[in-house]
Amino acid sequence: MQSVVPAVYPILKDLYALDFGQIGLITFANQATASLLQPVVGSFTDKRPLPYSLAMGMGFTLLGLLLLSVAPAYGVILVAVALVGVGSSIFHPESSRVARLASGGRHGFAQSFFQVGGNAGAATGPLLAATIVLPYGQRSIAWFGAAALAAMTILVRVGHWYKLHRPLPGRGRGGQRLAALPSNRVRWALVVLVLLVFSKNVYLASLSSYYTFYLIDTFQLSFFSAQIHLFVLLAAVAAGTFIGGPVGDRIGRKYVIWVSILGVLPFTLLLPYANLFWTEVLSVVIGLILASAFSAIVVFAQELVPGRVGTISGVFFGLAFGAGGLGAALLGELADATSIATVFKVCSFLPAIGLLTWFLPDVQQEGHEDREGREVQTQGHEDREGHEGEGGRR
Repeated sequence: MQSVVPAVYPILKDLYALDFGQIGLITFANQATASLLQPVVGSFTDKRPLPYSLAMGMGFTLLGLLLLSVAPAYGVILVAVALVGVGSSIFHPESSRVARLASGGRHGFAQSFFQVGGNAGAATGPLLAATIVLPYGQRSIAWFGAAALAAMTILVRVGHWYKLHRPLPGRGRGGQRLAALPSNRVRWALVVLVLLVFSKNVYLASLSSYYTFYLIDTFQLSFFSAQIHLFVLLAAVAAGTFIGGPVGDRIGRKYVIWVSILGVLPFTLLLPYANLFWTEVLSVVIGLILASAFSAIVVFAQELVPGRVGTISGVFFGLAFGAGGLGAALLGELADATSIATVFKVCSFLPAIGLLTWFLPDVQQEGHEDREGREVQTQGHEDREGHEGEGGRR
């Protein structure tokens, strides 16, 4: 549902005679509300979990989509996409906690599996926009409200499960412990992770917001054909998201971050100079590699600050949306002042920030894993349902 917003940009651009700066501001309005509220929600729910906030967040998304379908002016569009962002900010911190709770100790896999749902949805957005919104117009956006209602029904049931299975307050810190690090090392590592998320999401914002315009402007593709290309790109992002978590569980999250952020640099540098065929190939490679970092980054940060799953999830999901929104707004202004091709040339250098991965600590998990894969810690342990006991499994 969220992906419907960028997917209908070409339609909104024509209907309201918008320039690229205004398109970027739509992305900013959506992702600013999604980013600024998430750390607040995450910090609050660390102290007071709200199992049914998942359905409530989906309700805000429903209101935003309905308003977007009937928006009579540009200002109302901004309000509508901001409501969609509010829904995201309420949904993500607690849903990330639920995914970790259900992980059975496979935190990277759970985070990736959770996130791949969003990425798969983002990939289908352009197809749905091309097959539904394009032929039937702006008002057909309201049809996506049916998905929101179905999701709210499901999330009420998930909230009930979460209410029954959540760890009791004060029963351990709820996180996989790493070797003790000085607080200044932890803070520096978090700063590095923040910068890595910034580089990744600003680059992905340039793709999700302007890739269709780039294809139409550079290769004279039709709107429908450009949306198909965007679907292929976002499908690669979904696949990369799923791959990153399990691989990080096996070989270490720092290695995944190295390969994902810095390893994509040669391909981003080539993209602005490629013909249509190689643009298709390179965009898939870029989406696949770059997306694999995020789940590894989130779990790495959760393990640096155990017991603050909601806060860390809120900060990093919020940063991801905020960086993407701010980047899209600035890139839109750059596109108006120069060209879409210039935007892709400038963004091609962003993955070089991946060199900062060198400064992430090399940490080892405290304790060991038993033969069934459960983590056994010196301060208690988590059972395979994610519950923490004190001195034993409950």
